[in-house]
Amino acid sequence: MKKPKSGGGWFAVAYSLRKAREAGGFWKFWKAMRSKNACKTCALGMGGQRGGMVNELGHFPEVCKKSMQAMVADMQGAIRSEFWTKFGPRHLQQLSPRELEHCGRLVEPVLYMAESGKYTPVSWDDALDRIATKLAAVTPDETFWYFSGRSSNEAGFLLQVFARLYGTNNVNNCSYYCHQASGVGLTTITGSGTATVELRDIDRADLVFVIGGNPASNHPRLMRSLMDLRRRGGEVIVINPLVETGLVNFSVPSDVRSLLFGSKIASLYVQPHIGGDLALLTGIAKRLVENHQHDEQFIAQHASGWNELNAQLDSTTWEEITAKCGCTLPEIDAITERYARAKNVVFSWTMGITHHAHGVLNVQAIGNLAILRGMIGRPGAGLMPIRGHSNVQGIGSVGVTPKLKDAIFERLQSHFGVQLPTTAGRDTMACMTGANQGELRVGLCLGGNLYGSNPDATFAKQAISQLDQLTYLSTTLNTGHAHGLAKETIILPVLARDEEPSATTQESMFNYVRLSDGGPRRHEGPRSEVEVIADLAERVRTKQAERNASPQLAAIDWRSMRDTGAIRQAIAKVIPGFEAIGEIDRTKQEFQITGRVFHDYHFPTPDGRVNLHAHTLPELAGTASDEIRVMTIRSEGQFNTVVYEDYDLYRGIDARDVILLHSDDCARLGVQPEERITIVGPAGKMFGIRVVAFPDIRPGNAAMYYPECNVLVSRELDPSSKTPAFKCVVCKVEK
Repeated sequence: MKKPKSGGGWFAVAYSLRKAREAGGFWKFWKAMRSKNACKTCALGMGGQRGGMVNELGHFPEVCKKSMQAMVADMQGAIRSEFWTKFGPRHLQQLSPRELEHCGRLVEPVLYMAESGKYTPVSWDDALDRIATKLAAVTPDETFWYFSGRSSNEAGFLLQVFARLYGTNNVNNCSYYCHQASGVGLTTITGSGTATVELRDIDRADLVFVIGGNPASNHPRLMRSLMDLRRRGGEVIVINPLVETGLVNFSVPSDVRSLLFGSKIASLYVQPHIGGDLALLTGIAKRLVENHQHDEQFIAQHASGWNELNAQLDSTTWEEITAKCGCTLPEIDAITERYARAKNVVFSWTMGITHHAHGVLNVQAIGNLAILRGMIGRPGAGLMPIRGHSNVQGIGSVGVTPKLKDAIFERLQSHFGVQLPTTAGRDTMACMTGANQGELRVGLCLGGNLYGSNPDATFAKQAISQLDQLTYLSTTLNTGHAHGLAKETIILPVLARDEEPSATTQESMFNYVRLSDGGPRRHEGPRSEVEVIADLAERVRTKQAERNASPQLAAIDWRSMRDTGAIRQAIAKVIPGFEAIGEIDRTKQEFQITGRVFHDYHFPTPDGRVNLHAHTLPELAGTASDEIRVMTIRSEGQFNTVVYEDYDLYRGIDARDVILLHSDDCARLGVQPEERITIVGPAGKMFGIRVVAFPDIRPGNAAMYYPECNVLVSRELDPSSKTPAFKCVVCKVEK
């Protein structure tokens, strides 16, 4: 298919009209998009009490294809009982991620038993009793609890409290497979694991770095901010091994001038090797210091670790830097010159930085650049991880982590009058390993696609199959429901965010808490996540009481916890910075979480200073003549593991069973464009993959679509964040 010359534009306008038709008409779709609910997709921030299609600063219209895609999926018709008679897991396994998503809305609980090999509809009572009986029969540390960023703060808080009072710290969320390296890295830099800026700071900046990401496809609303930045004379430096159409030029549909003529985004586009980011970032820092363009006064007054970093930069040779990043010295100079003359700089990055075995080091190296010029601790400058799902940060904030922060741990105990477990909880991959080894027997997934988000898909399927029971709380079908099957698998249908009977809250990537009003349900059958969690907790409490087991669950009146307002009162008392959430029902006032946005030089580190970090550069992987570095990518018609369209418009790719190779690598590896080949990765093989000659990728590197290519990806983790290396998979090809 033909690749457009610009992202957004008339293609996006036509797409929105098509989505409106799929949703049942323009007016119906408009009302759904304008409801007072936070966006269901990325964490950039839209909706809430300002109404849909309005960002945190009140700008209207703010909308993107991702939010439309999610809304239309939730407005689908129901999957009826006869579906399960006709289609079992074997049939579902033949469907693509897109086909599964488009089967319809889940509206009744269903049960899969390995003996029967099929799903069967069951009543809510039967389903919940089965889960409660199993939880009461095993020891707490034989269970794990997995959370996605789709859920509300209230559901996340309630479920993690349930899990801990039940007796385990095996509580983890999807961030371990996406931005955990950002949180860990930022904590070592500033003492806080989130963005140091608010949305308004982008409007104050005169330079924004976009590193290792493609917001034109995955966070399109950011493109308006970058368009405005370029119009006022600012610059955008993009660092990415692949030239993305929308980062070169983007036509913002809500801006007439941009829609008609397009808007240039990148003022400088640099393509390092996959895995070469740390070397490139180190090179920029080295050049700044060599040119005496660093802020010595800021470093002396507000930073620690300067002597170590300075010595490391001095001892790292330019030969090593350029060889490992793949960029030339003039390219590094061009970045450094633009950075040195900028007055207010925001550094943004996505999973191209975090999905590496040294992801935390990558984040620390970005922090080094900001600190070297004092670009942290003041308006218009700072660090901005571009988060994925719309409440993935909020889920972490309300305590979804194996180890609670001390303040939250103590407040939880005192508020509810309980003793929380102190055993070490498992991260997500450790839970998968424990399941495979028979150490974990039961799992519960609040949204998401645990199977689809795992590296080494063969291992993920095997590990999940060892579980006695796995429960999914979901709105639509995904590959996990087809391939991630335990001996007993239960799917519980839940309401979408804009169908909740009571208000819920979400947190954007800018530490801004939004209030969603909910709305009318579209189908009979699905239940509120909070209602399901409270009901299940009460059933487990009753069964434990019958056995004189742990009394901790009895400390809470779980029936009262069906009220999201009551949960918010507890969050206000327990979670630091969330005090205002206790009044949000009355005031309707959304708020910035205190202590996270740094507009002055006070940081929550032990000494109140930000930290520089010295790094030894890792070897560049995949340099043998028969190897190719592969990064997993998402398409323009995709959000996380959810695939809405099989084609990838902005890259001009018409299918997903492809590998994007530069023509130089086609010749080097002895393959022809359009040829079908076998890709051999560290974890497995993929057969019949079509070669696409793609001139916009750096030679020596390749790209394949996630989650389909997860079968290739090894379980190698960043040792600090436990994040898999999805973005650097060394592969070979076979004819």
